[in-house]
Amino acid sequence: MNDVVLTGDRPTGPLHLGHYFGTLANRVKLQDKYPTYVLIADYQVITDRDLPGQIQRNITGLLLDYLAVGIDPEKVTIFQHSAVPELNQLLLPFLTLVSVAELRRNPTVKDEIAHSSQQAVSGLMFTYPVHQAADILFCKGTLVPVGKDQLPHVEVTRLVARRFNERYGEVFPLPEAMMGERPLLKGLDGGKMGKSRGNAIALSASEDETAALIRRARTDPDRLITFDETHRPEVANLLTLAGLCLGRPPQDVAAEVGHGGAAALKSLVTEVVNDFLRPIRARRVRYTEADARRILAEGNERARERAITTLGEVRAAMGF
Repeated sequence: MNDVVLTGDRPTGPLHLGHYFGTLANRVKLQDKYPTYVLIADYQVITDRDLPGQIQRNITGLLLDYLAVGIDPEKVTIFQHSAVPELNQLLLPFLTLVSVAELRRNPTVKDEIAHSSQQAVSGLMFTYPVHQAADILFCKGTLVPVGKDQLPHVEVTRLVARRFNERYGEVFPLPEAMMGERPLLKGLDGGKMGKSRGNAIALSASEDETAALIRRARTDPDRLITFDETHRPEVANLLTLAGLCLGRPPQDVAAEVGHGGAAALKSLVTEVVNDFLRPIRARRVRYTEADARRILAEGNERARERAITTLGEVRAAMGF
């Protein structure tokens, strides 16, 4: 069986440079090596919140971010959860293969519950690792790019696939996690980078917005700029960001700034980030919202064809 990649994001806001260096750049490379499905996980937005927010606007923005970084809809199937009912129908038989105790023990679920904004934890919160198994297995995904915190979900998917095959016959491959060396970028305030925290540079940000965000970034009063992640984490984070944009070690960037202090560092980071984002911004403006809707409709159709086939195999194996 040929390898198939499944990856994706929840449409909760604009993607930022942390997403680019963490996952998006790798997706652009993968699309030339493997059949790739990119999921806009709109149903999963409500796993940890009561309302989905500006869901249609966020879906369009997410798709435009994908196109801007170079994800090619001619090579990749981009689709959304809510447009592929056959994928979601796989959740029912898959839930019979996993116990409540196993779902409760999932460390990622525990963490999501701890940080949930819901007034009460919903049943969907417990079952979304199985929903993710449906995301991966509907297209017979074999390679799943993940961070360390998402490894338990891949294990749930392998468990579901293995138990289904043992109970009903061989239908699904056992997917493997693709663990890359993802650089960890913190937010410009020194905390965890997040879409909703106002501490990240969105891929869609203008040059002026980018400059304003970097001006507000935390640093320290020492004029000699050095790369020290332990004792100078905020300065190190800016150096890491500049190094990623330049393709150079952050230590080299520190040596270039020298005794210039925080002002010189922020000036350099602003320049290199805007230079890096310029071609991404240029690609983004080539596409209209109408283009985004058309591309998504085409991707949804291809994904649904794949899901119909897989659901048919599942129903036949189960004797329905």
